[in-house]
Amino acid sequence: MNPARRIASTLCAGTLAVLFAPPAQAGEWVIQGQVVGVADGDTVTVLDKNKQQHRVRVAGIDAPEKGQPFGNASKDNLARMIFKRRVEVRCYKEDRYGEVCRVYNDKLRDVGLAQVSAGFAWWYREYSHEQTTQERGAYSAEEANAKAAKRGLWKDPNPVPPWEWRRGKRAPSG
Repeated sequence: MNPARRIASTLCAGTLAVLFAPPAQAGEWVIQGQVVGVADGDTVTVLDKNKQQHRVRVAGIDAPEKGQPFGNASKDNLARMIFKRRVEVRCYKEDRYGEVCRVYNDKLRDVGLAQVSAGFAWWYREYSHEQTTQERGAYSAEEANAKAAKRGLWKDPNPVPPWEWRRGKRAPSG
C-alpha cells in the first residue's frame, strides 16, 4: 500500500472509531493510556501519556471483593481484557477510592458491561442514575442474561453482592 493510501486508510479508521464511540457526557474528562495494574474486578490503574497514574473505578458495576467467592476470577477476567492494553476512560466524578469512569478497551468495548455479561460483576443499580437510559437497559439485560445462563458468580445459588458482603465484614462480631 502506498503511503498516501495508508494515511487515508488510517484517517478513515480513526474517523470511524470517533463516530461510533459513545458520546462524551457533559462534565466528563477523558484519559487515554495503558492499564498498568488491576486491583480487583472493578478497579484498575491507568498510566497516561504524561506518565501520571490514575486509580480508576469502573463505573456502573460492583465486582466481588478479594476474599469473596469469585473475587479472583473477576479480577482475572478484567485483567485478560485490558491489562497492558490501551484504554480510553471517561471519568465523571472522584470519590475516596479514585476516579469513577466508563472504561473502553482498544476496540471501544464497554469493559464494565463486559464484566456484567461474563458474570463477574453486578450491575450497581444504586448508581444507575449516573448512567444513560441506553446504558441502564444494556446493563440490566446483560445481568439478566448472565444470571439465566449461570455464568460466573451466578453459578452460586445464592451469590452475595459485594455491598452486602462489605457490610457484613464491618459488622461487629459477638
